[in-house]
Amino acid sequence: MFRPGIVVPASIEERSFEIIDSELSPHFHFEPQEHAVVRRVIHATADFEYARNLRFHPDSFEAFLAAMRRGAPIICDVQMVQAGISKVRLALFGGELPCPIGDGDVALAAKAAGHTRAMESMRKMARQGHGGVLAIGNAPTALTEAIRLIAEEGWRPDLIIGMPVGFVSAAESKDSLAAGDADPVPYITSLGRKGGSAAVVATVNALLLLAEGKGAIKG
Repeated sequence: MFRPGIVVPASIEERSFEIIDSELSPHFHFEPQEHAVVRRVIHATADFEYARNLRFHPDSFEAFLAAMRRGAPIICDVQMVQAGISKVRLALFGGELPCPIGDGDVALAAKAAGHTRAMESMRKMARQGHGGVLAIGNAPTALTEAIRLIAEEGWRPDLIIGMPVGFVSAAESKDSLAAGDADPVPYITSLGRKGGSAAVVATVNALLLLAEGKGAIKG
């Protein structure tokens, strides 16, 4: 029987990142900011496929830093994303974590319109004005609606972290984002079916660490 003995939690994380870096280094090269995100997403998912399918807009890191410096909110598509983002780190910038999908007015409006609460939650945030980082890890319809609001109605979030997971419209919504359909809004996304709350949370927390100064974002 395997017996790990006495293990300090911090040493587990440190050793995990050492293993991830050793397996990444022979095969992949990332810019420092990208590496900080990729390794944390792999750490959260134990899935090295993210080294191949993550895509970064060239302005994504600077956009996140600028948003945090303004105290912009991180808008979550579902409560699982909201629960996982570090409130302690976000508090350093004065930001909030709205998750409108559970709001009563969103549910009523979605029912009346015959579409998803995820879509209506994006419409609600767009009505509240520009700015904010979108953290979409679950609902493809939230991402497709955000892209539509940007392209057709001029909504301007600061950044889209779009990684919805699933078999219906998830890959297509992320292909649209990576193809530039949300221009001029920067993005970070994961191509294909893979994604999910854990991947988005890991991405946001990596970006918060970078913005806090424990990484490679400069500005």
